[in-house]
Amino acid sequence: MSKHEKILARMWNNPRDWKIEELISIATHYEIEVRSDGGSHHVFSHPLVPLTICVPAHRPIKPVYIRQFLSLIEQIEGVTL
Repeated sequence: MSKHEKILARMWNNPRDWKIEELISIATHYEIEVRSDGGSHHVFSHPLVPLTICVPAHRPIKPVYIRQFLSLIEQIEGVTL
């Protein structure tokens, strides 16, 4: 199990108290585009999936945004398999 898979498993078990840096790290592993135009939000998108997630960079990130991020990862894995 890779480092990113372990982090994703921990996110599934506890979607609280995550930092935006951790989401960006996983996003780069899954080739997810991350946009931040200097504002307080980060936008995660992937060219193969129509879902786009907008996450506020405030700490802690609310669980609803972590669940949306995990849904994006699941959709990417479903398309690339």
